[in-house]
Amino acid sequence: MNDGVSVAVARRPIPALRWWIGGLLFASTVINYIDRQTLSVLAPLLKKDYHWTNQDYAWIVISFRIAYAVGQTVSGRLIDLLGTRRGLTVSVAWYSLVAMATSMATGLRSFAAFRFLLGAGESANWPGATKAVAEWFPKRERGWAVALFDSGSSIGGAVAPFLVLFLYHHFGSWRPAFLITGTLGFLWLIAWRRLYHPPASHPRVSETERAMIHRDHAEDAAAREEPKPRWSALLRLRHTWGVIIARSLSDPVWFFITDWFPIYLVAKGITLEGGLITLWIPFVAADLGNFFGGGASSQLIRRGWPVDRARKAVLLFGGLGMVSLMAAVFSSKLWALAAFFAVSTFAYAAFSTMALVLPSDLFPSRSVASVSGMSGTGAGIGTIISTWLIGYAADHYSFDPVLIAASTIPLVATGLVLWLLRQPQTAPNRSAQRT
Repeated sequence: MNDGVSVAVARRPIPALRWWIGGLLFASTVINYIDRQTLSVLAPLLKKDYHWTNQDYAWIVISFRIAYAVGQTVSGRLIDLLGTRRGLTVSVAWYSLVAMATSMATGLRSFAAFRFLLGAGESANWPGATKAVAEWFPKRERGWAVALFDSGSSIGGAVAPFLVLFLYHHFGSWRPAFLITGTLGFLWLIAWRRLYHPPASHPRVSETERAMIHRDHAEDAAAREEPKPRWSALLRLRHTWGVIIARSLSDPVWFFITDWFPIYLVAKGITLEGGLITLWIPFVAADLGNFFGGGASSQLIRRGWPVDRARKAVLLFGGLGMVSLMAAVFSSKLWALAAFFAVSTFAYAAFSTMALVLPSDLFPSRSVASVSGMSGTGAGIGTIISTWLIGYAADHYSFDPVLIAASTIPLVATGLVLWLLRQPQTAPNRSAQRT
């Protein structure tokens, strides 16, 4: 018996099982983003109903980010200890309940409290999904696998405006939107508990696929027998800081778009309903960027490029592409704004896919969720600071300084990451284990 699985029960293998599991991780991310985007879509309406300023709304977003930032490091460590199956089960059940409970919010403080609890639950998704990819996919496929699950954020963000506004207009109230979208996670849990188990003990994996996964993981065999590395040991490594900075200075761009895009369009004189037709465009562009980043790096590896060089090439492309957001400063036309945001999110998603796959490239499986969680905490801290600054700038000036910063800071991130990852990538594996 291993994590609730009896290997004695003979069942027919599922062909390419790892990709079915990748599909589950994608679905989890879609649901994760629908739950969090419900508030963002309704924000212009809630601001009017409750007379919130942009800074009031920023504090609600920050309450989510605080829990999300701390939670990613904590949940990453817990998933390394508990295992992927149990860890994501607890996470999805938690945030689904909180999403439903948000329908009982009555004002600024209660919204902030519910968003804090939602952030704590949702924080485990990326460390857990990254660890699942490291467990089930060989390195040559991890770019595609990460692109698959990370693209769920784009799909969830694109679906949310249509679903949430439909529910709002159908019921004549915002409360059912939170209640109904929150139920999706429990449907996902049924499939997750039935399908996901570690490759070594999974009753439905073929021997061919199990052997392929085992061969790719053989290089980590010695590391798995050593003590689990401490956070302090991981933080002494240049590669850990490269991974942290990659997300800390780029994720705020994405969260500016996901949290503020509807409000930004309204500030530009575009109504929420009038802008609905374009709200999905940056998210679809990001979805394409995920697969471009994962596919480009995988193709370069197949052509003989070293793994680290292939990842860095895509990182450079993404950092340069995010500069396009600055062009939105000079336009107020709806389709032009959508295009500028779409180019930026496409580039961000390619960059982000590489940032997410780096822990599985640079560290043994037993440390992947921990490093991924620490990078998520760094991203959370960066997003908390940027969210407060966005609210302040929008109330006292305009969104223009925000767009300029969101275009230039990722370039700084790109330069720092390429510098920190310039050493051979085999060094962290061994040194991180010596605690």
